[in-house]
Amino acid sequence: MNDSLVIAGKAYRSRLLVGTGKYKDFDETRAAIDASGAEIVTVAIRRTNIGQNPGEPNLLDVLPPERFTILPNTAGCYTADDAVRTLRLARELLDGHALVKLEVLGDPKSLFPNMPETLKAAETLVRDGFDVMVYCADDPIQAKMLEEIGCVAVMPLASLIGSGMGILNPWNLRLIIDNAKVPVLVDAGVGTASDAAIAMELGCDGVLMNTAIAAAGKPVLMAGAMKKAVEAGREAFLAGRMPRKFYSADPSSPTQGLIGS
Repeated sequence: MNDSLVIAGKAYRSRLLVGTGKYKDFDETRAAIDASGAEIVTVAIRRTNIGQNPGEPNLLDVLPPERFTILPNTAGCYTADDAVRTLRLARELLDGHALVKLEVLGDPKSLFPNMPETLKAAETLVRDGFDVMVYCADDPIQAKMLEEIGCVAVMPLASLIGSGMGILNPWNLRLIIDNAKVPVLVDAGVGTASDAAIAMELGCDGVLMNTAIAAAGKPVLMAGAMKKAVEAGREAFLAGRMPRKFYSADPSSPTQGLIGS
């Protein structure tokens, strides 16, 4: 079955996108990402060296761009201007790379997205020729606005970044998914494999995560579990679950021809 995730015109086999922060070292980072099967790897430009700090360990030596699609992000930015400046720097460092992840945060405690600044930054970046994947609130109206601006994917949070609380509002996610003409990926809040499977069963096109893998007791093992969960959730969505039937017994086995009947 050919069921690729297509973002900005490029097809990917994996629907799991992963971050690169919070691992104990670059070796563990690479091992976990290999176990996840992810092809798109997001990098916080303000926190990770991808060439802007000569002489320091460079993440791209461990995750070469010819093997992975590097997705620079604006983690740590609280204004549209800072986010735009950060991604322009990333484009220079990555030789004109256009695919980016935009996030503009509202406060350092909750890390909830600042949607007015996010919309403002998205308009500027799309106008500048970036392919923008955007972290946003689970607000169907604002998600549609981001799509109409020209973002190539919308990425509503399941719950707060790093919380591991899972999907707190599946109904809003369904509204976003049902109205979107671009990929919808859950970004933030996934804590374990079942959360990822639920997101995919709801109809999300993919899941992006970092802390759920990096903060696990065994990150590499968890990365493999997340790979399987995303694949299983996608297959369950495509298969179509059985209807829920409360107080309506329906035996799995035929009732005709029972012995003694």
